[in-house]
Parts: sequence; structure tokens; C-alpha cells
Amino acid sequence: MKLYDYILSPSCYKVRLMAALTGVTLDIRPVDFHPGAEHKGAALLALNPAGSIPILEDGDLILTESSAILVYIAVKAAPEWLAGSQSGEAARVQQWLSYSSRLTASLGGARLTEMLLRPGDIGALQAQGVLALRELEAGLVEQGLRGMRFLAADRPTVADIACFPYVALAPDGGVSLDPYPAIRLWSRALRSLDHFIEMPGIHRLHELKPEPHIEPGEA
Repeated sequence: MKLYDYILSPSCYKVRLMAALTGVTLDIRPVDFHPGAEHKGAALLALNPAGSIPILEDGDLILTESSAILVYIAVKAAPEWLAGSQSGEAARVQQWLSYSSRLTASLGGARLTEMLLRPGDIGALQAQGVLALRELEAGLVEQGLRGMRFLAADRPTVADIACFPYVALAPDGGVSLDPYPAIRLWSRALRSLDHFIEMPGIHRLHELKPEPHIEPGEA
């Protein structure tokens, strides 16, 4: 599989992370996204008329949406990363995959505006990102009450990988993760997985500050 990749893109990182966690080897083709705008050039527009990355080529198959790429890698290499036999689990996976696009639009948009000075209403993007994070926090709390650490099941799935990068990089867009303890614990659970890989701004578990320990009964 060939991945057209930009090292600072959270959407591209999703694919690299999924491949690493499932033992898939990718042929990485770096793209000069910024400042070169290579993704808007004729060669890559021929592969993806939307002018975005990642792009995955596998023989005659071309995929241009990160969630579809995650599912494709799981189908080929690690079906356990997809939904199990329970219909509720399958529905939760699909729901969080759909939700991940809102993280891209809000937290991702704020990050591009802050880091690459892309035109945008930074206040509105940050506000949308906060709403998305509150929804994620509530979902993780509900899962915790079921005894589960991950979004759709008692194990990580493609849903977690689809949502993780833009959440982890929210501070790049001026959105703090401090108010969201369930999100921070979920992030730690993902970083602790075997074969987890980094990207600039997303560090390994041992590089994070420990979560404060709160004794029962303390505020």
C-alpha cells in the first residue's frame, strides 16, 4: 500500500498509526503540503479531485477518506479492530467514525488557523471544538460506566483511531484538554498500546506528566 503523506497532518497520522498497530507496512510518499501545496497539483488531483490527503493506493484501488482507509486496513490485516458481533457495538463504531469528521472541521480547523495562518474564524472553530470535546467526554464516561475504556467496545477499534489525533492536538488550536479527565485517560490508554507511534505534537505515554491522584472523597 502506498500512502501519500504529510508528517504534520493528523489525518495522515491516523493511517500511519493504524498501520503500525496492525503490522501493515506502508510505502510512504511524502507530499509537500505546506508551503508547496503539492496536493493541489495535477498529479495528485488526478488521484483525488478533492485536493486533500491522505491518499492510499493499493493496486487499482484508491481511497481518499481517512476513515475509509482505516476500515480498509482493518479488513485486510486486523478484523478485530472492526465491530464485533453485537449490533450496538457496530453502531457505535459507525457513529464515532461519522463524528470524527466534526473533530477535523472544528479542532483541525482551529489548528490550521493557528499554525498555518489559514483564514478562519478562530473563535467559532474553538467553540465548535469545545462542543465536540464535551460530547466525546460524555461518551467516554458512559463507556466507563459499562466498564469499557474505549469508544465502541472493551478494546480499541477504528473508531478510537479516527478520533484520537485531532483530540490529542487540540491544544495546537488553542483548545485545552484540562477539563476532560475521561478524554485524557482514554488518550493514555491508546498511547499505551503495543506498537503505538508518534507524530510531532503527539508523544509516547512515558513523556506525559502523570495524572494527579485523587483519593476517594476528595474534591
